[in-house]
Amino acid sequence: MQTILGANGTIGKILAKELPVYTDRVRLVSRNPIRVNDSDELLPLDLTQPGAVDKAVQGSEVVYLLVGLEYKLKIWEQYWPVLMRDTINACLKHGAKLVFFDNVYMYDKNHMSQLAENTPVNPPSRKGAVRKLISEMLLESVKDMGLQGLIARSADFYGPGNENNFVTQMVLKNLAAGKKPMWFVGSEIRHSFTYAPDAGKATALLGNTSDAYGQVWHLPTDSRPVTGKQFISMIATELGTAEPKLNILPKWMLRPLGLFIPVMKEMPEMMYQYDREYFFDSSKFTNRFGIKATPYEQGIKEACQAFRN
Repeated sequence: MQTILGANGTIGKILAKELPVYTDRVRLVSRNPIRVNDSDELLPLDLTQPGAVDKAVQGSEVVYLLVGLEYKLKIWEQYWPVLMRDTINACLKHGAKLVFFDNVYMYDKNHMSQLAENTPVNPPSRKGAVRKLISEMLLESVKDMGLQGLIARSADFYGPGNENNFVTQMVLKNLAAGKKPMWFVGSEIRHSFTYAPDAGKATALLGNTSDAYGQVWHLPTDSRPVTGKQFISMIATELGTAEPKLNILPKWMLRPLGLFIPVMKEMPEMMYQYDREYFFDSSKFTNRFGIKATPYEQGIKEACQAFRN
């Protein structure tokens, strides 16, 4: 049995499609889980409630922690440490391995131009401090308590089935509607993006590779550095629209926009990810498994096709 905690998200759905390669029993856990494979076991639970994680993990060999808590600092600070502790304790109790799908918020902002697994951890935001705390909880449990666990990290991701991400909401939808795409701070700055299907497939592979445990892994991401403007241009070309003029959102505009788009209220502390070079190095994964990331052009083509459909 392999279990996905937080199975309804973009990566959770992709991961569920990949896991039958490795197991004949997949359990999907969320408040209202949706079957991906005919044989999936559905377990509706609110994982923030006491005892829920233990129930979800029982009988599992591998557990994937992909829960997507609401993107609010107060929610993260309240629930993430408890959720991570409950998951670690349940995995230790039931003898399950733990795979945590993580982001890059805990890394030092002065090293964004070359993000690797050994990049210094020094979060510049309160959300980053939460991610640092919970990732350290997992790694310390591996070191001190015998947990078999690993961390799989992704850059900002894009791709089919990923409707709520920045690229779809502010670029793809606007271009398709004949409007100017929006971008944060500076479009001439390089920024890496992970193709969501690559992330899901690689997470399944890591979870089923015994010597991958006890480590941090960056999931496969196109190694070519592209600017925001170049990325948008590729989307425009695929959609068959004219070379777009951009609406650049300065940091000061985010709070007023939050009156209409609530998530924007949470973005000012994260703007350091868009005002400097952001390059995500996944060469460790590529060198170990011989698997390269989907090129941006192909990923954008598939994302646009899915959007049209």
